[in-house]
Amino acid sequence: MSSRVELRPLTLGDEEEFCSLARASTELHRPWMRLPVGGPEFRDWMRRFEDGTNLGFLVRIRESGAAAGMVNINSIIRGRYQGAALGYAAFAPSAGRGYMSEALAATLRHAFDDLRLHRLEANIQSGNKASLALVQRLGFRYEGLSPSYLYIDGAWRDHERWAITAPSPWTPDPSLPEV
Repeated sequence: MSSRVELRPLTLGDEEEFCSLARASTELHRPWMRLPVGGPEFRDWMRRFEDGTNLGFLVRIRESGAAAGMVNINSIIRGRYQGAALGYAAFAPSAGRGYMSEALAATLRHAFDDLRLHRLEANIQSGNKASLALVQRLGFRYEGLSPSYLYIDGAWRDHERWAITAPSPWTPDPSLPEV
């Protein structure tokens, strides 16, 4: 399947570009999320990717190389769960052009085929209509409301819980117990 975007691991070398785009996207993201907009904040945020339980990607437009957004696979849990939570955001200069739909589709393929995860969740505030439409287009199912789920923009925010599981046939990760 041809895609206009590619996922590249997020690195400390992306700091200047990422922070500049995050600053330009502050109004787009408020009150849904807050990304790091400066050097020390970015470096602190990047520490979450050091132990492998969180993975961060920059979404790049193939044709131009420009960053269109970011995707995280957060809180990867193995054993009987084999799942994680998704975080994602478009950058304002390229928002609304379908790049994040393609990026999340690529993320699902990577998570299910390469990482061999079985389940991914996306937790989204009810008012974030664009994000809700995105996960619905990709086949996520609504599982319920999580009251006061995350502290964002100065308040505990309710989130809708959406999830998708790996298509069959699925090859489990070796950490999945046999019984």
